[in-house]
Amino acid sequence: MSTLLIHHPACLGHATPLGHPERADRMRVIDRILEHERFQPLERESAALGTADMVRMAHPGAYFDELAAQIPSEGMHRLDDDTTLSPGSIEAALRAVGGACQAVDEVFEKKVKNAFVTVRPPGHHAESKRAMGFCLFNNAAIAAHWARHRHGAERVVVMDFDVHHGNGTQDIFWNEPNLMYASTHQMPFYPGTGEVSETGVADNIVNAPLWAGAGGADFREAMDIAVLPRIEAFKPDLVIISAGFDAHTRDPMSQINLVEADFAWATSRLMDIADRTCDGRVVSVLEGGYDLEGLARSVAAHVMTLMKN
Repeated sequence: MSTLLIHHPACLGHATPLGHPERADRMRVIDRILEHERFQPLERESAALGTADMVRMAHPGAYFDELAAQIPSEGMHRLDDDTTLSPGSIEAALRAVGGACQAVDEVFEKKVKNAFVTVRPPGHHAESKRAMGFCLFNNAAIAAHWARHRHGAERVVVMDFDVHHGNGTQDIFWNEPNLMYASTHQMPFYPGTGEVSETGVADNIVNAPLWAGAGGADFREAMDIAVLPRIEAFKPDLVIISAGFDAHTRDPMSQINLVEADFAWATSRLMDIADRTCDGRVVSVLEGGYDLEGLARSVAAHVMTLMKN
């Protein structure tokens, strides 16, 4: 079966201040690299528009309405020092949510083997009741809940190799024993969470922090020892990847020194586990990655690996 690429031009409409690392050019460089002839076999779909009810699966209560009410009619509105809203932000964020859930539908309905959802704003810092760290809605966490709600998945894992710890996904999964969050990330670093001792209500949180200066061998060792065996033992019905590429050695946002081959290796190992536990179902959702060349090269390696299903 094929690999599905989900994207949408509305994700360009989420404006951020001049010089902000999470910018629309990230989407443009990914679009360009994935137009190369080697990616022509990809199935391609536009991201559906997510709904408030989808968002509420991971962000209960008034969160959606309160955030939507702050969307400005012009200019920008700052939620915090890092996170802004613009007139196009709500559609971009809902396309990110809708695209992630759409990818879940496609893999469970066996239309494709796996999917990569290239959208922005990213999501893994968005906690159940707070937007932060460039993130508005937690796309990966919403997709996990959608898999349970729509397709009866009993256990879903989110593996996050973004260089920043996904405090939002950890927060949303903390009291959910059938949802696992696993993360490699630089520490100490933003957002300050991600200690090994943070394990969730049922040992369903797996943190494998790396130190500034760590390289590919350190990352692979952490994955092999601390992360991958736990994911396989969990026997997930779906593997979701929070695919952040800001641990790349070129990236200005961190001090981890991964290269494209490391992301490809991690992708392959997660696909192997999915083949053994859940008929190969993998949904990858873009998170960080702020050096444009490093991002493009890493995405290319990641997607080429997904295509070898």
